Amino acid sequence: MDREPDEKYPPIEPYEQGMLDVGDGNLVHWEVCGNPDGKPALVVHGGPGSGCGAHTRQYFDPDRYRVVLFDQRGCGRSTPHASDPAADMRHNTTAHLIADMERLRVRLGIEKWLLYGGSWGSTLILAYAEEHPERVSEIVIPAVTTTRRSEIDWLYRGVGKIFPEAWDLFRAGVPEAAGDGDLVAAYARRMESPDAAVRAKATADWCAWEDTVLSQETYSGPPPYSGRPGGARQALVRICSHYFSHGAWLEEGQLIRNAGRLAGIPGVLVHGRFDLGGPLITAWELAKAWPDAELTVIDGAGHLGGPATTRAVLEALDRFAAQ
Repeated sequence: MDREPDEKYPPIEPYEQGMLDVGDGNLVHWEVCGNPDGKPALVVHGGPGSGCGAHTRQYFDPDRYRVVLFDQRGCGRSTPHASDPAADMRHNTTAHLIADMERLRVRLGIEKWLLYGGSWGSTLILAYAEEHPERVSEIVIPAVTTTRRSEIDWLYRGVGKIFPEAWDLFRAGVPEAAGDGDLVAAYARRMESPDAAVRAKATADWCAWEDTVLSQETYSGPPPYSGRPGGARQALVRICSHYFSHGAWLEEGQLIRNAGRLAGIPGVLVHGRFDLGGPLITAWELAKAWPDAELTVIDGAGHLGGPATTRAVLEALDRFAAQ
């Protein structure tokens, strides 16, 4: 299908979708679009807890790709939804999500698939691929993260050196974590409060900080975090704080240390030089440890990317579509 180099493909709708029973009372929503006989690709969304968006389908040539999207546990159209305080978060961990991806692959009869996703999605992609390298054909990641505790500490404490006014407000939202206390864990506890007002305040404070970190970037529409609908916003903060307070249940540095397991899997990493939320060093270290990865640094771009990021992602996906 013809298009300009930095122009995404036209919107498409799923031709198949459903709810996958993954156990523990959880149903994961999935959908498939594009060419039923095309190259299988899985979109792994960020957050954690943001849910998959229809716009992501447009990165893939619908004539050449069979694109699978799914909402990770507790968000999007998956149930139970994390905005419901009764939803049990004990059954929502990185290991659970990896197992869900494998169940979905088997359900759809796919032998190998390309993995696409950025930010938290890249962490989950790397964790899955290092556990199941034989099931991965290629990987494309815009905005690389590995959810090391050092990365979490940077995002929720270190960046405060750049935005001290906003960080003081973020810290003030959990006075019990004064000094060197664990802010993320304190917010996670508040998101489990039986008091709806406590959860709502924690959600607002968390989203205000996340929006501040992205405030130097160009984007259209409402603020990326605060502008989400109420239930989706609360689920996102509850899931984010739950995962990050546990270091995503990964050993520190595990994903970069084990990147040798990705040998033979072609990868394209695209990262904005001025990504304040996820500094370039993580992508740089991963590219050095992963023998088949190509790193493209986008000058002038941040975490949300921009036209040059879109162009690099489209070029990679178009190239891999032919393989």
